[in-house]
Amino acid sequence: MNTIDTKKYLFSKGIDSYLEGVHKGYQFTIRFFKEAFILPFHWREIINQCFEIGLKSLSLITLTGFIVGVVFTKQSRPSLETFGAVSWLPSLIGIAIVRALGPLVTALICAGKVGSSISAELGSMKVTEQIEAMEVSAINPFKYLVVTRVIATTISIPILALYCSFIGLLGSYYNVHNEEMTSLEIFYKNAFSNISFLDIFSSVTKSIVYGFTIGIIGCYKGFFATQGTRGVGKATNQAVILAIFLIFFEEVVIVQVVNWIRYF
Repeated sequence: MNTIDTKKYLFSKGIDSYLEGVHKGYQFTIRFFKEAFILPFHWREIINQCFEIGLKSLSLITLTGFIVGVVFTKQSRPSLETFGAVSWLPSLIGIAIVRALGPLVTALICAGKVGSSISAELGSMKVTEQIEAMEVSAINPFKYLVVTRVIATTISIPILALYCSFIGLLGSYYNVHNEEMTSLEIFYKNAFSNISFLDIFSSVTKSIVYGFTIGIIGCYKGFFATQGTRGVGKATNQAVILAIFLIFFEEVVIVQVVNWIRYF
């Protein structure tokens, strides 16, 4: 086999592997929706996962959201001062954080922290045959391990995103107050003056989609991990990269749809 034939073979093999992965991911997602509405519901495990995903991410979200608010305000001020429109700063920050930065920053943080954790945990259970042991014990591992985690991420991440938006605005207020001595009431009043119900709805919708994406990708990569501990590390890395890529893709699509609705 010459060099050209070898390249064609490797390219064809790569395409086949990619399409097989897409098909497996599609079947995995469809199975989730089937299992999610079938008894029993593991409420205790869902609550436990919400605690692991939500409360344990709170400190990181708080710090990041506050810094984003402060930095974005500092960066925006010089441009507005050029046009003599500093009074528009709270409104600008409110629109930017509620519409985009709050959900997106939260999703990216959780993709790295939560997505990698889920993938590593399930991957470790897979390579040590704990998942097969659950099947022998008459426990549905997919429902107990996957469904509960995906539901937990879908619930927790929108709440974290709203919290991140609030903290981001608080960080912005801290900077504005230091510069202009603006009161908290006036700042939040101006910040929400141009925010509509559609903005809040789109923000929550994006967060739900991001949460589902992080959960399903993390579980998928962990559930099909192979090759021992090396495979677990590889699956974890792939889960984070793929989740972040899909988050940016979903952001573009949802923004286009919302803008179409806004100007329809």
